[in-house]
Amino acid sequence: MPRGKPLQPQNSARHLFGWKLRNARLSEEWTLDDLSKRVGVSRSHLSRIETADYMIPLELPPRLDELFGMGQTFQELYAVARLELHPDQYKRRMELEGLAVAIRSYSPQIVPGLLQTEDYARALFRTVDPDATKEDVSRLLRGRMLRQRELEASRKRLSVILDEAVLRRTYGGPLVMRAQFARLLRTPPSPRFVLQVLPFSHGGHALAGGSLSLLTLPRGEIVAYEEAMIKTVSYVVSRARRL
Repeated sequence: MPRGKPLQPQNSARHLFGWKLRNARLSEEWTLDDLSKRVGVSRSHLSRIETADYMIPLELPPRLDELFGMGQTFQELYAVARLELHPDQYKRRMELEGLAVAIRSYSPQIVPGLLQTEDYARALFRTVDPDATKEDVSRLLRGRMLRQRELEASRKRLSVILDEAVLRRTYGGPLVMRAQFARLLRTPPSPRFVLQVLPFSHGGHALAGGSLSLLTLPRGEIVAYEEAMIKTVSYVVSRARRL
């Protein structure tokens, strides 16, 4: 059986994941087509996951652990590999977001990543970095959509306050914004999801120049993550008695 492109497991957690996946597959003498039928992921995607050219789907690691009887090996590798999609300064935020049971955020400038459509996110990435390659934008977009899928698959609570400016500032043109508004309206208020808008009539306030997220962790700690023009910082605010 051909072994395919040489792998470099020492390069990153994604490369190590792919290396372990290929070794496990070959130990069973399975082709990529054989594995595809067993885990419900296309042959081409599995091939690119093995070579670390495609981000690992959220549902794949537990299926692999069960299929190969490897405990939580693939799930543990995935927990590290998913952070590699994000710039270094955001990796800690992504780790805490994954652990959080509740997320509360205020956004004065853009729709938060957890609520963006693909087209809105793509337009935003291109605006922020006009020199970004298609590969760079695709990598960031996969990371953003993965965060949304993880949120939808979890029981996290999400509460978001948007400044009115977010709804009036256009990214990608009218059609993109129309789809983005539809995305915001598609999920009705519930105990798990609350969306509010702070109108211009409220006037000035201390957070007008930056965003703030409060991440409630399983043991009650609340971590504040603040972004402004001159700083990005996270810190533990308190230990909550109840969520």
